[in-house]
Amino acid sequence: MTNQSHPFFTIIIAVFNNSKTIQQCIDSVSQQTYTNKQLIIIDGGSTDGTVELLKANNNAINYWISESDNGIYNAWNKALLKAEGDWICFLGADDYLWDAHVLENMNQALEKTPSDIKVVYGQIMFLSEAGESLYLSGNSWDSAKQSFTQVPSIPHTATMHKRIFFEQHGKFDETFRIAGDYEMLLRELKTGNALFIPTLISAGMRRAGLSSNPNNSLLSMKEMRRAQKIHGLRFPGFLWIKALLRVYIRLLLSKIFGDSSSRKLIDFFRQIMGLPAYWTKI
Repeated sequence: MTNQSHPFFTIIIAVFNNSKTIQQCIDSVSQQTYTNKQLIIIDGGSTDGTVELLKANNNAINYWISESDNGIYNAWNKALLKAEGDWICFLGADDYLWDAHVLENMNQALEKTPSDIKVVYGQIMFLSEAGESLYLSGNSWDSAKQSFTQVPSIPHTATMHKRIFFEQHGKFDETFRIAGDYEMLLRELKTGNALFIPTLISAGMRRAGLSSNPNNSLLSMKEMRRAQKIHGLRFPGFLWIKALLRVYIRLLLSKIFGDSSSRKLIDFFRQIMGLPAYWTKI
């Protein structure tokens, strides 16, 4: 494993049976032009060849372990115990840093960041499972802060957390399955501020797995609401209700027409509204 004294960035990846995509994810970190970084990978006991890939990439990974865990937030908490960077971010095993200059550009932006800012983010490109670019996500904090207490209005993938963020707010709540990152960010951003870097696409993120299943979308909405209640937000707000209604409509369409046909129908209406096809591509 590589040696690095006090890295500026720590990149954390949780993985479980992602042998098809983990190599691209690792390469996107190892090929960064900015070298003062630490890569930590926590594997949940994969059986599909992922562990063999981690062994083959041993020189590119500062720390990795493979053992059973209790989900992504348990894995992230394990990684935080090993994280040494001044700024920490999380990548999904299906995701990757967008180009070789992401950390270099992020470093330049962080040099000008006010000391009280603990969360810094750019845009992410949502991708199909096959890697096709779908759309960009992420806008200014002035805009996002208006809705953050109702829905997660900033992307968490590749978002930078200042080290003191976790010293002040502690570990991820492992009782969450999907919305634990939203709950964690609420600890800071329900009253604090984040910084948006408008010129930076930080990562590519595949929209598959949990996010493509309407039942998981419903669970995500319920977990979002639980996170809001934890932080004293008694009423859900119009945006959360609107998002929940969209999930129920999608569930209804899936039940009536089947998953494949309902995706085509939703994308048909998206195109009528001038939006690109999305659901048929994930």
